[in-house]
Amino acid sequence: MSARRAVTAALFVAPLAPRIVRAQAGTTPQAVVESFHAALLDAMRNAQRLGVRGREGRLRPAMEHAFDLPAMTRIAVGPPWAQISAADQQALVTAFSDWSIATFASRFDGFAGQTFETLGENTLRNGDRLVRTHLTRRNEAPVQLSYLVREIGGVWRIVDIYLTGTISELASRRSEFTGILRDGGAARLINELTQRTQTLLRG
Repeated sequence: MSARRAVTAALFVAPLAPRIVRAQAGTTPQAVVESFHAALLDAMRNAQRLGVRGREGRLRPAMEHAFDLPAMTRIAVGPPWAQISAADQQALVTAFSDWSIATFASRFDGFAGQTFETLGENTLRNGDRLVRTHLTRRNEAPVQLSYLVREIGGVWRIVDIYLTGTISELASRRSEFTGILRDGGAARLINELTQRTQTLLRG
């Protein structure tokens, strides 16, 4: 698994899932990230048995609780969001969320002794937290992953991932989405994300 594949992404054994989901509500930023990592590793360990659709089913509750997927959709779309109709906004949130989950399910498709290590946490000027972690891999350099975590309604949720500590996943998405929106509007972006999801889940 390459470093880029490991993060683009941008998870449960059934008895483990409810405990992880409950632990995320109202807890610390580090706990949110570490709970997600534990679930992700579990999916990786069971990757072959589950298959891509099984991993997607396990990942969905973890990601819906750890990530603020609607906020991430708005950030990825950028300024054009304000000009999109409410119905298309909701459709975009659904399409972006489905694609994000399917991406993790497709990319984290096996286990070879990887581990996650939390390195620390920084408080930003606006009150957001940056949780710094490493993904360690056998015989390969660790991958630095930093999670931007924001308190929303009294609950800490992940709103972005930074590869090598500096490369924003959502900034990359915004650059890509800008051209699609310019050429075909929200309808084209919704269709594009839906098709990508279907392709990923075919394995």
